[in-house]
Amino acid sequence: MKGTDSKWAVKAAQVINERPVSVAFWTSILLSLIAVSGTATVGRDAALYIDTAQQVVEHGPDVAWLHFDWPWFSILLALTHRFVHLPLELSAYIWCGLFFAGTSALMVDCVRRRSPEIAGWACLVVLAMPAVNAFRNDIIRECGFWFFCTLTLWLALRWQDRGGWLRAILIHLAIVFAALFRLEALLLLPALGLWQLPNLWSSERRMQFVQFALLPVLGLVAASAWGVFMSARFMVYLDMIAPHSVYASFQMLSEQFANSLINKYSQDEAGRIVFFGMLAALVIGFVKLMGPFAVPFVLRRNWAVLGTYWRDYRPFAWAALLYLVVLILFFIKQQFMNTRYLSFLNLACVPALALALAAFARQFPRWTKAVVVVALLVMLSNVISTGAGKTHYVAAGRWMSTHVERDAAAWFEDGRISYYAGRGYVVPELTREQAMSPQYAGNYRYFLIEGKGDEPWLQAWLVAHKMRIIERFANRKGATILVIGP
Repeated sequence: MKGTDSKWAVKAAQVINERPVSVAFWTSILLSLIAVSGTATVGRDAALYIDTAQQVVEHGPDVAWLHFDWPWFSILLALTHRFVHLPLELSAYIWCGLFFAGTSALMVDCVRRRSPEIAGWACLVVLAMPAVNAFRNDIIRECGFWFFCTLTLWLALRWQDRGGWLRAILIHLAIVFAALFRLEALLLLPALGLWQLPNLWSSERRMQFVQFALLPVLGLVAASAWGVFMSARFMVYLDMIAPHSVYASFQMLSEQFANSLINKYSQDEAGRIVFFGMLAALVIGFVKLMGPFAVPFVLRRNWAVLGTYWRDYRPFAWAALLYLVVLILFFIKQQFMNTRYLSFLNLACVPALALALAAFARQFPRWTKAVVVVALLVMLSNVISTGAGKTHYVAAGRWMSTHVERDAAAWFEDGRISYYAGRGYVVPELTREQAMSPQYAGNYRYFLIEGKGDEPWLQAWLVAHKMRIIERFANRKGATILVIGP
């Protein structure tokens, strides 16, 4: 039995090493299918995108901007529904699955072209790393952003080898498509510009620099003429990178932190503490999202792969560095960070992780087997959920759609309940306390809130407002949605 398992392992390793790109693509499709099959409820962002797409289908593309200020993903879903006649939610899952698969295949092919001996390791990293794969069951714009950014870097490596105006144009088209999902993709322009800058002083490669630099200049002129930079989304991003705005936000954050400190000397160091604290938080998040692939970097000698990464994958390195700057600016302005925003930083570092894993395998072949087993377990944990799921949201929403007239005023604690009720995704403008307060309670006939139903405050409120709990919907772990009405 042990010999049979060993043969299967050898055969699998051989297939991965011979066809890493195909393995990455089809394994990614399989992982996405597993992840989606175990999903009970769409996320908040997904509900917003699908609801916006539904409005586009019913009323045309102009209405999309009333729901969301960068609705291109929703428009893509609406167009897919119009021409292929697939349900919007299914279309979204298909697009996200294809984007995931394309991202995985392109990233592995980038590594295969530069370092063919580690393509198999890159395949394992890109399929198991939590940074990206933890979101396989979600419908998010980042899927398209990751795909087109990776496509940009893949095209850049091909253009570096072969040159040509057509390939240069394709690079910039990929950046435009990536920006339609997330505007942060525009950082690839300065990243690739910095990569190509040394060619400006080389007579032999100066034309290659001109090929790359001329197109963004023409694009900026055209975008200015069309008023693209006056959109609300662009204005938010321009404010985020404006030096005076960044400085003012950082000063305010430092003062807030200083006021919370007791010691005067600590107050004087508040700015440094805040900055390096944010930087440390980003680094910790980055390492956490690497998963088991952080293990090789425990050994300092493996840090040498960063030199190889800088030499052979410089477009990736510049993209990672500039994206880190974007994350710091976002952290300063918004004062929060989540793993979804960090993920592209990890994605751009996949070649470095693969190089480090290959070096670790040469040094400790036995320990590497343990790392591979852990990586495979992480790969499965990314797509298999053991949680109860928010099935009570779905049940409550569908009950509302069949038992309550559509125009009856109702307050939903979570917009996904209204989404499943067929009322679209509604973001609550009031907190539960505000909505159920004497000032606003009369505006609603129904309340759908989370709770057990036996809370003393709720019992008193029901008596005071002459209402009752009409229905309860619970998931298998007991989380409950209460339908309150007359």
